[in-house]
Amino acid sequence: MSNEISIIAAFTAGILSFLSPCVLPIIPGYISLITGLTTKDLIESEDKKSVTRKTLLNSVFFILGFTGVFILLQIVLQGFVTIVNQKIFNYIFGAIIIIFGFHTAGIIKIKFLYYQKGMQINKKKWGLIGSFAIGLAFGFAWTPCIGPILAAILALAAQETTIFKGTVLLLIYSAGLGIPFLISAIFVEWFLKFITKFKKMMRAIEIISGLLLIFIGILIMTNRFASFSL
Repeated sequence: MSNEISIIAAFTAGILSFLSPCVLPIIPGYISLITGLTTKDLIESEDKKSVTRKTLLNSVFFILGFTGVFILLQIVLQGFVTIVNQKIFNYIFGAIIIIFGFHTAGIIKIKFLYYQKGMQINKKKWGLIGSFAIGLAFGFAWTPCIGPILAAILALAAQETTIFKGTVLLLIYSAGLGIPFLISAIFVEWFLKFITKFKKMMRAIEIISGLLLIFIGILIMTNRFASFSL
């Protein structure tokens, strides 16, 4: 059961990050940025195969970029855990995640978590390496925005006995964030309709995410997250 719960928790956290109010609305902009094509070009292009192939490849490199950032954060945090008392780490980090949970649910407001740094979107064709670099920038720039959920997964990964096991969880989290992005990039027209309909559910997603974070924070503080290890 522990393996399945860890995988489901990490993947679900990735999806919730994708659906967060400060990420979902800017997805079309990032798709245009990495492909060098406008939304209209992506939808109405006569050469669908070429556009789809270009969008797919650039999206994969973009996803690899922010995945690298998250794994780097995980390695740094796990290294930090090895030099501090595990119980102290659990209490401090668990308390932080619980506070993040209240913030995400809208019960309290933490100003710096509303910070997000965008990028100027232009007509430049970035290429695959450029898409990877933009993915790196996305990972760093939007960390405050998705920070509460990402912090919970990083805390879970930090409980693992090896960096490899922690990295697996971050890969699963990144898949939860990246797969919806990939689908959105390929089916842009459908995605734009989805955003319009989904806006009504944003508040519910925030509450669900907040409650999940509070639950995870309690597990960490009580040192019960070990039962969720891989």
